[in-house]
Amino acid sequence: MARRKLDLNEIAARIVQESTSLRQTSTDTRERAERERRRSRANEPENNPAAVALGRLGGLKGGKARAKKLSATARRRIARKATAARWKQ
Repeated sequence: MARRKLDLNEIAARIVQESTSLRQTSTDTRERAERERRRSRANEPENNPAAVALGRLGGLKGGKARAKKLSATARRRIARKATAARWKQ
């Protein structure tokens, strides 16, 4: 039986799989990994929903409130610093 020639995309996918070890695992291995994930999640403490909501609320307000307090000069200085950091690479 003759093997068909691989497409360029198939070759690239194989290279990525081999270099990152993302080969398909057997069903048994996947099930074991899922059990481990569930077990590790079971040991994590539950977050208080009220505290999560308050933290989210403060996070949403924080940036806008800070921007209102900044002067135009301060905003300009921050923007220049951010631009310099982006172009520095």
